[in-house]
Amino acid sequence: MPSLAQTGAFLLASFLFIQVPGPSLLFTIGRALSVDRREALTSVAGNAIGLFMQVVCVAVGLAAVVAASATAYTVVKVVGACYVLWLGVQAIRHRGDARRAMQAGVPLRRGRPLWIGFTVGLTNPKTIVFFVAFLPQFTNSRAAAAPQLLLLGAVFAVIAVCSDSTWALLAARARDWFAGRPQRLDRLGGLGGALMVALGVTMLVSEQ
Repeated sequence: MPSLAQTGAFLLASFLFIQVPGPSLLFTIGRALSVDRREALTSVAGNAIGLFMQVVCVAVGLAAVVAASATAYTVVKVVGACYVLWLGVQAIRHRGDARRAMQAGVPLRRGRPLWIGFTVGLTNPKTIVFFVAFLPQFTNSRAAAAPQLLLLGAVFAVIAVCSDSTWALLAARARDWFAGRPQRLDRLGGLGGALMVALGVTMLVSEQ
């Protein structure tokens, strides 16, 4: 299993990653602003199920590669760091996306919130690349890779549920607060992007 230090680093990295506005977060905010609280939270649950399905696919496919090749491990690490850097830069460049999504809203599609959330989670390109390139960096090379990847993915999904549910509740109960000061979402995107850039640089220069 991952060491205590690896687990702590993963928890921090996951939390920062989830806070960067992307498909799931924008979907959650828009959903909470256009439907009732219950449907928004059900959509969050569906999104988490979709994310974990990604984890299962990644764990099965990556386990043999990571276990058999130190070179592959290094390549995945570098790719992951470069991706996180790119994501941070994109988040800074497009920090107004969350505000625009909030103002535009999403079409009302009542009755299938779990399925809608599942579809968004399963097809989220941000997390697909994240899981493929990032999860292996927090595994213990002396233990089987697949169980560790599944555990880390489950932890990520739990953090995502907590974060997205918080956003859904805040958006549902404070529409006027967001609408009155929409620049706060811009600042969130810029701060999250800066943190991800710093994280990507740290990953590139680290020896592990």
